[in-house]
Amino acid sequence: MSESSRVHPDATTPHVSPFHRAKGEPRFPGGPAPDPAGSHHERRIRSFQPRRSRVTAGQAEALERLWPQWGLDIDGRRVLDLDELFGGRGLPVVLEIGFGMGEATAQMAAEDPATGVLAVDVHTPGQGNLLALAERAGLTNVRVANGDAIILLREMLPPASLAGLRVYFPDPWPKKRHHKRRLIQPEFLDLVAPRLAPGALVHCATDWEPYAEQMLEVLSAHPDFENTVPGGGYAPRPAFRPLTRFEGQGLDKGHVVNDLLFRRR
Repeated sequence: MSESSRVHPDATTPHVSPFHRAKGEPRFPGGPAPDPAGSHHERRIRSFQPRRSRVTAGQAEALERLWPQWGLDIDGRRVLDLDELFGGRGLPVVLEIGFGMGEATAQMAAEDPATGVLAVDVHTPGQGNLLALAERAGLTNVRVANGDAIILLREMLPPASLAGLRVYFPDPWPKKRHHKRRLIQPEFLDLVAPRLAPGALVHCATDWEPYAEQMLEVLSAHPDFENTVPGGGYAPRPAFRPLTRFEGQGLDKGHVVNDLLFRRR
């Protein structure tokens, strides 16, 4: 968010910074919870590791102001009505797991306003940035979810409720002993498949070739998915997936980016 759009305190209105709050006070009042699912779900190996980085004033302002309208915590305690979540407009909804700072998510949502995007991440600066980008672009088809996507899929999404799944540049967990933390595994696809409507598109992208090979192997072997590429293999980057800044940096370093496009049978 630009400097001119930030909310500044005046002499009569005290401003409480999220960086200087009283003990026990929420970091962002009315914003994302630090541990939305609490301890009522089992302990297990996770595919993500929350990153601690500074939240800018603009991101904090967006979180406090826009979260009640466009954000939700993944608490695992209710089943979502996705049509209601997106304003009762009957939009098909795509789930995006891990959106970084949200630039590509916002661009795709702007170019396809007839599709709702439920974007999940645990990175607070990214959550605030995506909310600010959505507001700036006048988007009404983006919702930001805070927490564990596994709990969202398992506890909070009805069967056949999703029109697609996007997983772009997930953590590759390159060390062999960490491969069990990778998101795209047979067990994950077993969980995803019932939540996808027939014909829903699963789109993955990674610049880590060993992970791309694992994704291709796991998706090809699963009975509920079929490769959209005739003869199998990787797909060319589709025009609807923007070239991200992160991806561009990888390409400049000689990384190979692979896209995988599979369809729910």
